Amino acid sequence: MNRRTTSMHVLIVVENLPVPLDRRVWLECQALIRRGYRVSVICPKGPGDPSRQHLDGVDIYKYRPAPEAKGALGFVWEFTYSWLRTALLSLVVRGVRPFDIMQACNPPDTYWLLALLWRPFGVKFVFDHHDLNPELFISRFGAPRSGLKWLEYRGLLGLERATFRAAHRVISTNESYKAIAVRRGMRSPAEVTVVRSGPDTARMRPIYPERPCGADEINLVYLGIMGPQDGVDQVLLVVDELVHRRGRANVTATLLGFGDCFTALTAQARALGLEDHVTFTGRVDKVAIAEHLSRADIGLCPDLKTPLNDLSTMNKTMEYMAYALPAVSFDLVETRVSGGDTLLYVPSGDISAFADAVERLIDDPPLRAELGRKARSRVATLMDWRPQAQAYLSVYDDLAGSARPAEPPAAEDEAAADADPQGRRYVDLDDAEEFDRYLMERSAPAERSTR
Repeated sequence: MNRRTTSMHVLIVVENLPVPLDRRVWLECQALIRRGYRVSVICPKGPGDPSRQHLDGVDIYKYRPAPEAKGALGFVWEFTYSWLRTALLSLVVRGVRPFDIMQACNPPDTYWLLALLWRPFGVKFVFDHHDLNPELFISRFGAPRSGLKWLEYRGLLGLERATFRAAHRVISTNESYKAIAVRRGMRSPAEVTVVRSGPDTARMRPIYPERPCGADEINLVYLGIMGPQDGVDQVLLVVDELVHRRGRANVTATLLGFGDCFTALTAQARALGLEDHVTFTGRVDKVAIAEHLSRADIGLCPDLKTPLNDLSTMNKTMEYMAYALPAVSFDLVETRVSGGDTLLYVPSGDISAFADAVERLIDDPPLRAELGRKARSRVATLMDWRPQAQAYLSVYDDLAGSARPAEPPAAEDEAAADADPQGRRYVDLDDAEEFDRYLMERSAPAERSTR
């Protein structure tokens, strides 16, 4: 009998990002598909996205996102609109084929109610805990003491608690999040599984860039969302310090991503006179990410120390590491867990210290190479997605019980490939001499002899 018509069906609900742009969710989808599950996703549309896609075995249902939220009422409207659109699309998915397990990824913490509505039909609920919304509130507005802000904060705690309690199983992105699920969510440690957002290092690894930087240029890079809590304005202040105050005219920065602060950041760059030094790419795909992270010299982690950021795993950190890219970060608890001794850390918000660390890397190419080599080794051995995928799948296999799908044949090992799907050659990480040369120059062989 055809497994596609008999395998268990998983519905994944995402509101924060489109899929497959949400890298963690896409890796989860592919892990489930390879295990033999059928997977559908409901998420907002990105620019130019169709309403319905079938991509790499995943059925994706998309709705037009709500207008950008402003103020408390704006967020209430955004969450209500998205919840209703998701609920309606869940009926569409159900009409195609009933789903057995629903996974909701926050923010927001509102899809527990949808899970409860589907529970009488035998649907189990998995909560994939991506963000700490109460900590996000405090990070943006400070600790509330009374009045409307206090009520809003208590409401977020209530929604979080309801989500934890409604879930059959909870997936946490790190041990800090698991501790909150146990303490604040009152879940047993056995009901909470840590699945870190590690990169698939067989796919995410350095290529020889098609457009390497000039021999006298130092390129800094930022990859990620550009929201109020992400600190991208700190990148511009660091570049301003390096270029206008320290005379580093050869420094450029490429900012990959989008978000609520994108327009304000481009205006800030113009106001600082950085048009010739800073490039905003907007939304990028994995092809562009590989090019930019393979050609850049230094990665930037500008997330300030806040109650949210301190406990959150920053995907950008591990993505820099996957591309053997040395990086500078503000000193955060979970970033140290990810990066260990492969990053340079500076006190939160200290622009001068951040610029000092960047200058140290600019002036010391062997140190850049050493950190890049150690970063790649650490992420490939300790943070790789493949063992994380086994932890993730164990949650579904436990819920599926005897209905667990048969294991499909193992896929070909991509680590043995010489080039990516676009035909760009991978750097040979096993050739120590060539890997060292690449780490010093970030270019293809013989394209530039000195740096």
